[in-house]
Formats: sequence, structure tokens, C-alpha cells
Amino acid sequence: MATFYDSISPDLQEWIEAQYIFFVASAPVSTDGHVNLSPKGLDCLRVLGPNKIAYLDLTGSGNETSAHLAENGRITLMFCSFDRAPRILRLFGRGETVLPHHPQWQTLRPQFPTEYAGVRQIIAAEIYQIQTSCGFAVPLMQFVENRDTLLKWASSQDDNTLTNYRQKNNTNSLDGLPAPLAGSR
Repeated sequence: MATFYDSISPDLQEWIEAQYIFFVASAPVSTDGHVNLSPKGLDCLRVLGPNKIAYLDLTGSGNETSAHLAENGRITLMFCSFDRAPRILRLFGRGETVLPHHPQWQTLRPQFPTEYAGVRQIIAAEIYQIQTSCGFAVPLMQFVENRDTLLKWASSQDDNTLTNYRQKNNTNSLDGLPAPLAGSR
């Protein structure tokens, strides 16, 4: 049975912060557009208050979430427990892309690891509803370690190469929506 909350309680925050992975979903307004669902790992998520979260977004193969947020602001984050008491938690919110020139950047960026290469933006969201459900069918899995492939790749690029990569791969969603772009890290 699902349970709904208006805010992230301290015990839900503790549970969120203990998860090794979360998933981000967004979609365009168009009903024939692509729904995006992306896994996120590493030490990239922060609960900033009872109704605010943010995650550090690293350079990737696409920039769907940013494009969708620029168009309509809708975002859902989902967490699953793979190694503890079963639980699924969803955060429903309205988000925005925070780029280095954005006024919130100076406040948000220090909240995250400074050693991560390839940082392109921060996704921040105001959460208006939280839902938990049982997760009884989510498999039990053991965490081994974080992958460092993306960080190693980004570390091997210079700022110009990362900027060019983003210009080529991160300027539009699959449906052609423009995505705000960060400069080099």
C-alpha cells in the first residue's frame, strides 16, 4: 500500500541518503515525446530541506532531464532499497537546471564533492509530494563499489574537449527540445 507525505521527514532523509542509486524521470509535454528515465549514482544527491533536493549532474551522453525541465519543470526521483527492508520512495517535484552562472550555483556547488570531473550542472527540485510503497518485488542485491568510468573519462578530457562534447551531444533532447548547457567545469 502506498503512503503519501507532504515533506521529507528526517527518517526518510536518512533512508534516501543511504541508497547507492536513484532514478530520475522526466518527460516532454508532447504525448509522442520520449519519457526519460536515468539511473544516477556516486555521491551526487543532497536533501537540502523538507521539500528541496538537488543532485550534481555530470557530463553524459544526453541531457534529457535539463531539456524537459526547461520546457515544463516536471521531475520525479525514485529510490529503491536493494539491501535493506524493502521500500520504494518517489519524490514528485518541479525542478530547474542550475548552471555555473545561475545565482544558486554559489550556494549549491559547495554541497557536493569538489573532486568530480565533468560537472555540467546541478538539478534542483522543490518537492510537493512524497510516496512510499512496499518494494516487495525489488530484488536483494549487494553493493560492491561505485563505477569510476565516467569520472576517469571526464578527468582525461580538457575543458575545451568537454565543452565541445556537450555542444555536440547535450544541446537538445531526443525530441529536439533545447537543453540549457553548462560551460566547462
